[in-house]
Amino acid sequence: MNIGLSYDVVRFEEKALLQSINNLGHKPLPIHVVAREFWINEGNGLDADFIIQRCVSYNRAAATTAIFERSGYIVVNNTQVLRNSADKLLTSCLLARKNVPTPVTAIALNRETALKAARKIGFPVVVKPISGSWGRNIARAFDEQSLLDILELRENMPNPQMKIHYIQEHVDKPERDIRAFYVWGEVPVAIYRVSKNWKTNTALGGKAQPCPVTDELADLVIKAGDAVGGGVLGVDVLESREKGMLVNEVNGVVEFRNTVLVTGYDLPTKIVEKSVEVLKR
Repeated sequence: MNIGLSYDVVRFEEKALLQSINNLGHKPLPIHVVAREFWINEGNGLDADFIIQRCVSYNRAAATTAIFERSGYIVVNNTQVLRNSADKLLTSCLLARKNVPTPVTAIALNRETALKAARKIGFPVVVKPISGSWGRNIARAFDEQSLLDILELRENMPNPQMKIHYIQEHVDKPERDIRAFYVWGEVPVAIYRVSKNWKTNTALGGKAQPCPVTDELADLVIKAGDAVGGGVLGVDVLESREKGMLVNEVNGVVEFRNTVLVTGYDLPTKIVEKSVEVLKR
């Protein structure tokens, strides 16, 4: 098959996927999105059986995926899955609809109602932007005054999304969370992200360690991946001391360098093999 790979920045993941495509006997077609123009009313001249979307920028990923699909190409992940996973509010709604366990979450549109919601949840609470990654702009409020300070800062930002207050219970967990990988309905590998910081993202210094894929974890991750539309996803799971495993977020263009390095599992080959298998049907 001819397999396109859409990217804006070349990282370990993009190199590994291109190598896996080649090793499996397929033809890799790198698509550097910032170096070319895209035409809405034409086919854009790509001889691809399907395209793997790897843009770091969500806006670039969403824009180019929409154009690829308009031109008749299958994209992994598709426009709807990208949107479902990029918007934390939408993700939470989809997970709740399918009864996937998550932290208690409320949405408020001004400071007063946000404060009321936080009182009902109980301090401390976590305040997140509804879009973004790598733990950026996520804050923890231990009391009403610190929450009001956070909300005031958010409401004075130029981004109108910051005026939508996504408020979540702070989960009492070990000094780690779980990043599990969903690949077309399977959960082949997972890691712990370990840190003494309450934010355990590896981008913020969290250390990756192998995590066993138990039946409980696999079942939870499959339900979460199915809820947002399937494909190839990273599912972040918190281990609550009181409630057990809770899905925190879902990632539509997922990084896996640290996972490959600490587990030795060949995830890029799994992604290519399974995508070919599913999309040939």
